[in-house]
Amino acid sequence: MKKYVLSLAILSAFIFGTSNVQAQSLKDLFNKDNIEKVVNAVTGNKSIDMTGTWTYTGSAIEFESDNFLKKAGGAAAASLAENKLDEQLAKIGIKDGQLSFTFNADSTFTSTIGKRSMQGTYSYDAATNQVQLKYLRLLNMNAKVNCTSNSMELLFNSDKLLKLITFLSSKSSNTTLKTISSLADSYDGMMLGFELKK
Repeated sequence: MKKYVLSLAILSAFIFGTSNVQAQSLKDLFNKDNIEKVVNAVTGNKSIDMTGTWTYTGSAIEFESDNFLKKAGGAAAASLAENKLDEQLAKIGIKDGQLSFTFNADSTFTSTIGKRSMQGTYSYDAATNQVQLKYLRLLNMNAKVNCTSNSMELLFNSDKLLKLITFLSSKSSNTTLKTISSLADSYDGMMLGFELKK
């Protein structure tokens, strides 16, 4: 029995280590979202339910390859980039609770920053883990989606994120946009976006 438990623990550690889960403690390691990510990775289940209101809790960054992450300086580089992105987004009014996305079952959605709302339609492609957002024929963009039952990351190529920020935020300034752009340029191969909670 002890061998079985030890084998299961080693297998779990291996799976968690290869699935982009970053945990700070055992409590974080075994939280509902991380367990759900592992189960989905093992079973190949890519179907997600995006419906509901998702509220911004911080920036999200993902490197397109583990090799690039190693070259860029690993977790320290990712953490530094995420902190810089949080700082710049806060300057234009995107901070905890100030940005939300509401996805409806009829493929419509609403983005809200403060009191400003924009509506559009969306479609999700499970094969690519991408959602296509269409803002009333004004702006079309794709985002990679990492989603569990109560957390979601919307990750964009840096130029698309800049377009979205400019489109949604009346407070976007050239200085802030240039800083985000230079951040993205310094880590080519990085996707930027939003971490959201239901």
